[in-house]
Amino acid sequence: MADKAPALRIIVNSLRDLVNAFVPSGKIMQIVDQKLPGLLGNFPGPFEEEMKGIAAVTGIPLGEIISFNVFYEFFTICTSIITEDKEGHLLHGRNMDFGVFLGWNINNNTWVVTEQLKPLTVNLDFQRNNKTVFKASSFAGYVGMLTGFKPGLLSLTLNERFSINGGYMGVIEWILGKKDAMWIGFITRSVLENSTSYEEAKNILTKTKILAPAYFILGGNKTGEGCVITRDRKQSLDVYELNPKQDRWYVVQTNYDRWKSPFFLDDRRTPAKMCLNQTTQENISFATIYDVLSTKPVLNKLTVFTTLMDVTKSQYETYLRDCPDPCIGW
Repeated sequence: MADKAPALRIIVNSLRDLVNAFVPSGKIMQIVDQKLPGLLGNFPGPFEEEMKGIAAVTGIPLGEIISFNVFYEFFTICTSIITEDKEGHLLHGRNMDFGVFLGWNINNNTWVVTEQLKPLTVNLDFQRNNKTVFKASSFAGYVGMLTGFKPGLLSLTLNERFSINGGYMGVIEWILGKKDAMWIGFITRSVLENSTSYEEAKNILTKTKILAPAYFILGGNKTGEGCVITRDRKQSLDVYELNPKQDRWYVVQTNYDRWKSPFFLDDRRTPAKMCLNQTTQENISFATIYDVLSTKPVLNKLTVFTTLMDVTKSQYETYLRDCPDPCIGW
């Protein structure tokens, strides 16, 4: 963590500058530094201990480390795909898009925070007794997980779901003392660490109360084990699963409910599905999924990295991305 401290300070300072631009008095950041740790109360272990450790190593105030973690409950705009080939072999891919409305650099046509996250991107190997429990791609300083897999067992990605009853309501409830819901990045990490089967993971992700609406994209290790779980904060609204017998050999999830049309300025779903249909089930592979995730606007100025996962072969790859102009902002 120490070697990532300078990059983490840069992005935390950017977030500080953004807040101060709206409230020039600096009172908001004063509350963050002095009051936020107490307002949020005790996080479940090991997350609180890890955030305190990150603050100690980097010299960044604990309140700002907490706010850095909270940001991921609100600003994660992603594309996730699970495919099944003719032999029943599953692959899982995702573009991690982050940083919308958090500052646009007019000099090089990039999102400020998106670019600052790239040097913070890390591949993690969580081990117990010198054996891998799960692997993940994340950002140094963030203690939740948004992308990862348990080799041989399951893969999991998390996409933000826009809702009026959004994550800010969950955070307010948490501050006011109602702590019966889990932070979405924490539940994802818990599933990656502790779940022993696809069905167990699906049950947890479907039924556990969470602080923010989300889409959980979950893959397993056998035919038909792939689904998109559409979540409200308190309940599951839909579980859409692979069904090869009905020619549903892939699922695609961006940031809009599958039964609704995406926002017309942010339709990544349609081009992703068109590319998959043109690729065909016979030709699906890491390379062709990477191509789908490299197609604009699926790839856009918000894309920080692309991850490809093969649970059965225990293959996990992550690539930092750039979207050359002409490229849409999101």
